[in-house]
Amino acid sequence: MIDKNADLSLAPIIDAHHHIWRVNDVPWLCGPQLPRIFGDYAALRRDYLVQEFAAEIAPHGVVQSVYIQLNVGPGREVDEVGWIQADADAHRFPQGIVGYADLGAPDVAAILDRQMASPNLRGIRQQLHWHKNPRYCFAARPDLMNTPAWQAGLRALEKRNLLFELQIFTSQMADAARLARQFPGVTFVLLHAGMLEDRSADGWAAWRLGMAQLAACSNVCVKLSGLGTFEHECSVALWQPVVRETLSMFGPERCIYGSNYPIEKLWTSYGQIIAVMQECTDHLAVSARRAVFHDNAQRIYRLSPPG
Repeated sequence: MIDKNADLSLAPIIDAHHHIWRVNDVPWLCGPQLPRIFGDYAALRRDYLVQEFAAEIAPHGVVQSVYIQLNVGPGREVDEVGWIQADADAHRFPQGIVGYADLGAPDVAAILDRQMASPNLRGIRQQLHWHKNPRYCFAARPDLMNTPAWQAGLRALEKRNLLFELQIFTSQMADAARLARQFPGVTFVLLHAGMLEDRSADGWAAWRLGMAQLAACSNVCVKLSGLGTFEHECSVALWQPVVRETLSMFGPERCIYGSNYPIEKLWTSYGQIIAVMQECTDHLAVSARRAVFHDNAQRIYRLSPPG
């Protein structure tokens, strides 16, 4: 039983999923607006630098963070990591970096080696999510992870002790679970609690089945992030069922908090995210909440305690 007199605040917090950008580096932000998964993004079409992010998180006990790539211009993936590393050196945030690499490219090993010149690099995100709805679809095909060339790139990632950020839809979860079993030495971080986009009874059932398959793989953990992506809303009523079911399947020791800021800024504030996440996790013991909001990210992303 939880001690109701215990301190149930979430601090200290590690935000394990956020972005910063210079708008001219990002074609999808500075080019023509196109239909995207998170709706109208006109408000994002400006620089969002580390100083602004640090000011937004400052009142909420966030002590460290992990930057996640956001698809800069082609061939700029090494520059992206280098720029974020320079920001980290100058401004203290972010302490971890997840860059981009095309794992199916023949030169992926050389790209990874160049990125690893930045000491904060911890992993790679290549967005694999495919959906029959073109507004939700990112990858060109649903089964890229099954191809020999792509898996060769994953082996290069494994050799360098880098993790892989796994962004997929429910229909791809069986393949992803098979991949996790094939590569037990890779840590996979499932993004946005599996991206539940269909809240019908059938949609929930398919998501639960896929999440259970992934949870059965001990090398898969999951981010409680991006939970407003499809409804463009941050509320306990919307987020709590996903948060609590994910915690039940993966256990608090494999769940990680991330804000997905400033994408979520399109419909909410950082303070609202913290308030909602606090209520969604208030059934956990204090030690379990500390794991979700701090300790797991520190361990999985190999972050040194701030000093």
